Amino acid sequence: MVYCTTCGTQIKAGSFCANCGTAAAPAPSSAPAFQQAAPTNTLAIVALVTSLVGIHLAGIICGHIALNQIKSSGESGRGMALAGLIIGYVGVGAVILFCVFWVAAIASISGGIASA
Repeated sequence: MVYCTTCGTQIKAGSFCANCGTAAAPAPSSAPAFQQAAPTNTLAIVALVTSLVGIHLAGIICGHIALNQIKSSGESGRGMALAGLIIGYVGVGAVILFCVFWVAAIASISGGIASA
């Protein structure tokens, strides 16, 4: 039951007031008007940023820690943590490949590893 906004008579929700003919105001909804989103895990942001900047090892470490924290706390940021991990591992792989090719190039220029 609701009250008429004009004369104050008690009426059914969705009907008209018998005294003055004013339509009843809709019943207030019980749902919250705004639901706050879960906070983003800080280490997930750090993992993504450090991996993009080129500090791949820090991105990998922070990414693994962030995924653990996200799983236990329910925070958001799983995608950023995964992106930081993937970019970090690709970066470490690229550095390792570069070092292997560099050593192979130096070895071929100098005539072999043990030429002395």
